[in-house]
Amino acid sequence: MTAKEYLSQAYWLDRRINSKLEQLSSLNDIATRSTSVMSDDVVSRTRNVHAMEDVIAKIVDMKAEVNAEIDRLVDLKRDIMEVVKAVDDPELQTLLELRYLCFKDWPDIACEMHCSESNVYKVHSRALQAVRVPKLDSKLQ
Repeated sequence: MTAKEYLSQAYWLDRRINSKLEQLSSLNDIATRSTSVMSDDVVSRTRNVHAMEDVIAKIVDMKAEVNAEIDRLVDLKRDIMEVVKAVDDPELQTLLELRYLCFKDWPDIACEMHCSESNVYKVHSRALQAVRVPKLDSKLQ
């Protein structure tokens, strides 16, 4: 795994979590949506209570999944922070933190570091060369 691939894991995990949170929000909307028809007619119908139970079960499962992924993201960010701290140059550390832990885009990083975007790319290249990717446990791959 390259340094860039290793450091980018947190970004992609964060994106997946955000996607699941959107799905969860949609399921919550479905679960809370209720329509009632007011009528004087008495109609005998069988309600499908299982549909609501299914939605609630999916919500509970998705919440557990999101919480597990958030825990994984926190652990991954901690590991990435340790790798970034191992880089000797504070400028390189700052760039790596802004990009791979704060998920900033290049123009924002250039602004925060008070340099041009092209210079940020050069510094980024040096930073990636300074990163030492830890050996991953074969169970994690």
